[in-house]
Amino acid sequence: MQPTWNISLFHYRNQGADYGRILVGMQVPPEDAATFDAFLATLGYPHVEETLNPAYRLFLRSK
Repeated sequence: MQPTWNISLFHYRNQGADYGRILVGMQVPPEDAATFDAFLATLGYPHVEETLNPAYRLFLRSK
């Protein structure tokens, strides 16, 4: 991770299974978007971009 990237939200949930679900909110400067996408690709974990999700826009995004 780059020092200019910020973990702004972290939530972990495991309900007794052999896996857990993690929600991570990241603040990444727009000029680092390509580098961040490359970083995510190296992790090998499935991920979903939620910036345009209406729920994010209503409840999580700071104004």
